[in-house]
This record gives sequence, C-alpha cells and structure tokens, in this order.
Amino acid sequence: MLRRPRRNRKSAAIREMVEETTLTTKDFIFPLFLLEGKNRKIEVESMPGIFRLTTDLMLKEIEECLKLGIKAFDIFPVVEEKHKDKMATQSANHDFFYLKALKEIKSRFPEACIMTDVAMDPYSSDGHDGIVDENGYILNDETLDVLADMALAQAETGIDIIGPSDMMDGRVEVIRDILDDNNFENVSIMSYSAKYASAFYGPFRDALDSAPKSGDKKTYQMNPANKHEALIEAELDADEGADFLMVKPALAYLDVIHLLKENHELPIAAYNVSGEYSLIKAAAQKGWLDGERTMMESLLSIKRAGADVILSYFAKEAAVILKR
Repeated sequence: MLRRPRRNRKSAAIREMVEETTLTTKDFIFPLFLLEGKNRKIEVESMPGIFRLTTDLMLKEIEECLKLGIKAFDIFPVVEEKHKDKMATQSANHDFFYLKALKEIKSRFPEACIMTDVAMDPYSSDGHDGIVDENGYILNDETLDVLADMALAQAETGIDIIGPSDMMDGRVEVIRDILDDNNFENVSIMSYSAKYASAFYGPFRDALDSAPKSGDKKTYQMNPANKHEALIEAELDADEGADFLMVKPALAYLDVIHLLKENHELPIAAYNVSGEYSLIKAAAQKGWLDGERTMMESLLSIKRAGADVILSYFAKEAAVILKR
C-alpha cells in the first residue's frame, strides 16, 4: 500500500500537527444564572455543577473564569414569581436587580464581554417570550416594543452584546434601530436565528422557573424537522443588523450550524443547551460514560461543524482541562 493514513496517527506529536480543529477558551461564552439578594448559591437540581448565584458570588465566579481564559459571559435573570406580570414590566426597570447587577459586573470587569438575554419569558407571568392575548396567541408586533425597551435598558448598563432569544419576527431590526437612535451603535446583537422548539431546554427552564404556564412555543420557535428554514431566519437577521447568527440547540443541530457557516459571512454561534449538558452529566454520574472525554468531544464537534462561538455550561470545566 502506497497510502497509509495511519502514518499520520502514529504519535501524539504527529496527531497534533495535522489536527484540523482546535478548541480554545476563546471559543466560549459561559452562561450564568443571576439570583436576587446576597450570598446565595443554589444548585440547579437538573444541571449538576451549575449554580444560581447572587451578584456578589457571581463576581467571584467571573473572576475565576477570567483567570482560566474565559472572557465572555451570558447572564440570565432568575426572576421570582412576585415580580412577574403579563407585560414583563420589570425587564426595563433600572432599579430591578438584574440591570443593577449588569452595571456592577461590567464596572468591575470592563475587560470581560457581557452578553444579555432579551425575551419576555423570565419576567412574564405567562412564561412565554411574547405577549399572550386572551385566546392564548402570542402577539408578535406588540411584543417588539417590549423587547426594544428591554434591549435599550440593558445597553444602558454598559454591556457588550444583546441576545434576542424570543424568535419574534422583525425583532432584530427594531432592537438595532432603538440602539442606534440612542447612541449604542457599538452594542452588538447576537441573534438566536435558528432557535428550535426543542425538548432539550427542560433543565434551563428549571433554572429560571420560566416554563410556559399554558401551551407551548411551537408557533414562534422553529420546527426541529426543518433545516432550510434556518437560512430564511438567518438571512432576515443578517439584513436587519445582526452581528452574530446563533443556532440553538447545538449537538442535535450540527447540520444547521454547518449550513449557516457555509452560507453566511457573519460569525456563527451555537448554544450547547442545558439538556445536552445534563445528558452527559447524568451518564457520567452513572459511570456509563467518561464525562470528561465526552464533554470535550462534544464541544469539539460543535467547533468542527462550523461554530465560531460556543455557549456552553461546560465552559469552565473545559477551560480547566485546556489550561492543564
């Protein structure tokens, strides 16, 4: 045989030399869950190793992560039921704990990239990403004003990236317009362009207590059966002013990540979601999988599929491994 591909696998040094995909801490955004109050740390039962943290403890967590090389964080608010209403009014209240915390975090760590979530569901008494009418229908255009006010309030705290995760039609353009009109043209938008109506979100909804009170999200999140529809959503978001295009979930949609990467020049982000995290964690706890190897292989597959940015609850663990 003149050709023996195994020759390029015969030692670690040669395998590393011809390695096509390299994972680094620069690829990661670490999602964090913010609690109201002080000195509170509550583990998410369905996400072993992931905690809801108050601002004081989150500051310490971010400091640790920065030392490991993680420089970007996506911060989600855990909103108590008493603060929720149909119009998500607390989402634009500068005296609310989330916006106050964002300002403090960005002031403390100006070198960190802070991303925020724009959607009504954490603040909504209905648990949906949009306004729900009396018939249970999610109102698209009326919701855009709420999302715009929310995005502006977040930008005013000094954060770097707005992450509209709601999947309302036209929201990127509305958010881009209100940011630009208020001199926040340097605030980026990472649009959840292809966000699927997935079963993998369950543990995240446990973490935020944000599950819909009735119905589901299938009228605005995408059908898992559809791939080319993602191109339509991504094209609209790019035209409306998005700076990044995201696919969510990641592992079950590697083909969609690849499709967007092949068809767009904007950076592609992928959200390695809570259910994907919990599957590996649960199997590792049972001894059915090598958790560390499975984690790193999964993250590498997302990068190999074409993701430039990976949002993952594994980010800190992976950073420790990459550092050593």
